[in-house]
Amino acid sequence: MSVRVARISEAPIELAEHVAAVSDGTAGAVSVFLGTVRDSDPDASGEVVALEYTAHPDAEAVLARLAAEADGPDLLIAVSHRVGRLGVGENAVVIAVSSGHRDDAFVACRRLIESIKVELPVWKRQIEADGSTAWKGLGG
Repeated sequence: MSVRVARISEAPIELAEHVAAVSDGTAGAVSVFLGTVRDSDPDASGEVVALEYTAHPDAEAVLARLAAEADGPDLLIAVSHRVGRLGVGENAVVIAVSSGHRDDAFVACRRLIESIKVELPVWKRQIEADGSTAWKGLGG
């Protein structure tokens, strides 16, 4: 299998680790996606200061399945999703995909993040500066 990393973790996620996991002499391209915590949200009434992610116990197995489904010939994939409390600017999701050709890497990277957003059983609680919170479910 060419999925080298598929992990749910409380530890900070490092881009360099994911790029190294998909590095290969046959790769002519590496596409990456960083999902970071931002300080605003269209549904928020004020500034967002943190997100708290919670995962179902099967989330890591689901993530591995989604990565395998995004896989194709000549691809290497590394993906992680963080759980716990993350501040603005921290990485919540990191994806690295390498391929012999750039288009394959771009397509697989996008396909994977879109499936994660819809299917991964991870939920987030958005925390605003005034202390108010809102839960966000699957698909958003």
